[in-house]
Amino acid sequence: MRRAILAGAGGMLLLLLTACSTGGPMTDPTTPSSSRPPFATTTPGPVGPSGTPADVSPEKWDALATDLAERGVAGEPVLVSAEAVTWPNGALGCPKPGMSYTQAVVDGMRVVVEVDGMSYDYRFGRGDAPVLCEA
Repeated sequence: MRRAILAGAGGMLLLLLTACSTGGPMTDPTTPSSSRPPFATTTPGPVGPSGTPADVSPEKWDALATDLAERGVAGEPVLVSAEAVTWPNGALGCPKPGMSYTQAVVDGMRVVVEVDGMSYDYRFGRGDAPVLCEA
């Protein structure tokens, strides 16, 4: 009787171990499979204009100008475009590698300004804090 129980337990263990195997030769888990592309976690590059024209509030404009000044950009920013956009997540259309973002739609805007021939692409979420999209 004891042999039958041990044989049954051994068979069950063998069944469990083989059920978890891949059935093929052992592979390096760090090597990506050639049968499918790697998992992409970010959008490739910034999102282009897609919203409706919008006015930039004085609070947003002041915050944008302050951010440029803190970055050492001298000169007066000139508005190129401003549009209301509903972003698909908290990345505001300009995700940075390795960062985590809120996975909910965010109403905001995209404001592009130019200073001395250089363009600056700013994103706003629900508040007045600017995010410079550096692609």
